[in-house]
Amino acid sequence: MLAFQPPQAIQQPRHFIPLHSPKPNRVTLRPSITNFTKTDNNPSIQLLCKRGDLRQALQLLSHETSPTQHTYELLILSCTQKNSLSDGLNVHKHLLDNGFDEDPFLATKLINMYSELDSIDLARKVFDETRNRTIYVWNALFRALTLVGLGQEALKLYSHMNRLKIPSDRFTYTYMLKACVAAESLVSLLDKGKEIHAHILRHGYESHIHVMTTLVDMYARFGCVRYASLVFDAMSTKNVVSWSAMIACYARNERPFEALELFREMMLASDDSFPNSVTMVSVLQACAALAALEQGKLLHGYILRRGLDSILPVVSALVIMYARCGNLELSHRVFDQMDKRDVVSWNSLISSYGPMNAGNYVLLADIYGGAKMFDEVKRVKKLLEARGLQKVPGCSWIEVKRKIYSFVSVDELNPQIEQLRALLVKLLKEMKDKGYVAETNVVLYDLEAEEKEKIVWGHSEKLALAFGLINCKNGEIIRISNKLRMCEDCHSVTKFISKFADREILVRDVNRFHHFRDGVCSCGDYY
Repeated sequence: MLAFQPPQAIQQPRHFIPLHSPKPNRVTLRPSITNFTKTDNNPSIQLLCKRGDLRQALQLLSHETSPTQHTYELLILSCTQKNSLSDGLNVHKHLLDNGFDEDPFLATKLINMYSELDSIDLARKVFDETRNRTIYVWNALFRALTLVGLGQEALKLYSHMNRLKIPSDRFTYTYMLKACVAAESLVSLLDKGKEIHAHILRHGYESHIHVMTTLVDMYARFGCVRYASLVFDAMSTKNVVSWSAMIACYARNERPFEALELFREMMLASDDSFPNSVTMVSVLQACAALAALEQGKLLHGYILRRGLDSILPVVSALVIMYARCGNLELSHRVFDQMDKRDVVSWNSLISSYGPMNAGNYVLLADIYGGAKMFDEVKRVKKLLEARGLQKVPGCSWIEVKRKIYSFVSVDELNPQIEQLRALLVKLLKEMKDKGYVAETNVVLYDLEAEEKEKIVWGHSEKLALAFGLINCKNGEIIRISNKLRMCEDCHSVTKFISKFADREILVRDVNRFHHFRDGVCSCGDYY
């Protein structure tokens, strides 16, 4: 085991009575922890550990000849709570000297202690020098390695454990799934995660809710939304953690509409799974992505009723949600009402003023293309590929009567698509009569002007705007969000409609908010 320096002897006062001295007066002495005798000190050590007096407990330990396993367990836990590596080393040496070096239970506790004290090398050394390795000893090291991001090392040990025919338990599978996403090379370990998934099914652990929830989370972190959904749907029992994991999967992977739909299902489920703070953060993120202000307000009310408004991540998510829904006043008000703030809270408000991403590269490529600098266009596209970024397809959302509707540039499935197109054709004719000319320069293909015009008039923002004109009441603000930057033509068309249809329109694109009113945009045509 570990090499230790012998601890310095602790000097204690001694009380001597001369052999031939007169018989002392009969005085009843109260026992105290400083009156060391050859009695069992284990109960006193344990009591001191529970009280948090580690120093006094260690003093007693040096005089205890037969410490029990439970005594060492409490001492190890106290060293962790006190964040004292030196005391932990002292307890470890004492443990070895008393013959507990082959105790797998205490080996597990030592590994956990060294892990919590950021001494992964010492944790690994305890494991290596423990001959009697129960599954709990293996799991302790798996957990320790995963927590510090050494997922690949944990997976190598897992393979070695399988070769030794040691059966896994539910904790093993949970730590191994976490190890897959804790490692740096995420892409290469997806296959390893699938392999562990197969192990889980083969050994009958598909009914364990914690294992399957971790599996959902693993696929979510790899961006495998379909796999995560299949696992989630196959779960016979779901709890708040599993619901939250799947909602977070959708929110994290740019599927906000599905996140809100699943949240609605969760609220209607009969399994008493009440949303917690983690759930609410993911749902608020989905509302922010969709600019679903009314949905967000309903969630805010629920948060207040459930007493979740004191949890910092939830309040920070509220700040972002209101800001990205275009209501900076409410965003700032929520921020101002926070009793305490952390760096995330401040960043939430700061980031509200500016759904950085691949759109910036696309915007730069469009600028170069408009200037006929095609070599630069190729260079920017190479940068996109080199950094693993992809151009996000155009998609817009609009909230009408507390429901979210999505539109893409080519949308044949919407039941109102013909009505929307008819309205757009009518608007186009009226606008042309008033001098409108389509901004077809945003189409960088070598096409006829008429074909370019058809392309820009099929943009998702225009479809969402037409839907809003048909379905929103007069005087109601039309709120639209878009994944990409609003093009010049959509901007011009929206200004025109805000004036001649006398509508207030709010569009949030990847760069900023555009507040249209009476033919004028808040961005001053600089976007």
